[in-house]
Amino acid sequence: MERRSTVTAGAFVAMSVLAGANAVGVRFSNRELAPLWGGGLRFGLAAVVLLVAAMLLRMPLPRGVALARVVLYGVLNFGLAFGLIYLALVGLQAGLGQTLLALVPLLTLMLAVAEHQERLASGALLGGLLAVVGVAVMSGGGIAQVESVLPVLAVVGAAALFAQGTIVLHTVPGAPHPVAVNAVAMAAGAPMLLVASLVADEPWSLPSRQTTWIALGYLVAIGSVLVFVLYAFLLERWPASRSAYVFVVIPLVTIALSALLDGERITPWLLVGGALILSGVYLGALRGGRGTVKPGEPRSGRPEHEARCSHGGWC
Repeated sequence: MERRSTVTAGAFVAMSVLAGANAVGVRFSNRELAPLWGGGLRFGLAAVVLLVAAMLLRMPLPRGVALARVVLYGVLNFGLAFGLIYLALVGLQAGLGQTLLALVPLLTLMLAVAEHQERLASGALLGGLLAVVGVAVMSGGGIAQVESVLPVLAVVGAAALFAQGTIVLHTVPGAPHPVAVNAVAMAAGAPMLLVASLVADEPWSLPSRQTTWIALGYLVAIGSVLVFVLYAFLLERWPASRSAYVFVVIPLVTIALSALLDGERITPWLLVGGALILSGVYLGALRGGRGTVKPGEPRSGRPEHEARCSHGGWC
């Protein structure tokens, strides 16, 4: 059990660090590729990689109710939320955009409680509130410097979609493998972005700059394939609201990388806001997140061990 907890915590840290470069990669991608086209290309390629991996490893794809919920997750997460993110990061700096996404855990907790997926725990609520305060402090007036409020609203909308997508993914029955889950989800979301790109009359072209190829390569191989497989893995072991706390650690990495690679200014508020966010993560995810799942209601409706170790015992 202790080893299982260590592995899960390791997945949490690994996803937080690796996903920290995603918003920076999108910023570089958006400088040459039209945003919806760039997002559709990214997730289309990632879906192909994951589908091939699932076939080679002979992993069963979700079926029936599981398939419907995985497709819904793909629509919410990869089709709608990332569509808003790609459009928003045309005008927003990566650090500020990713910091706004730190609202996901609190929104996930609120939605999970409202949908009777989890019970409200005082530690989780306090952690979420601390995270929100940390987000406000870390923004440090950055929102006031944005020319239009629309990108900010787009990111907040994406945060709500990510939160609902997290809850949907947590209710997928049968515990399908994370590779199979994300292969289907990205295959559902990518066409939505490509159709939206066509409707918006965006130009479709491949990158001509080396930096764009590097950004796209990272976004496909690491930022899509590995990061979201880790996230699905995490959701098999933690409640939805607890797993969503990766969104409050990610901005710490994003801001540092954005400052280093994209010239984003680090304000003195970073230290105070970062301390508040990490305190919220500890209370809400690492300490207070325990026990938020409703007793007797594992995500698949079967005994917990059986549900999580089916389809090849990958857990």
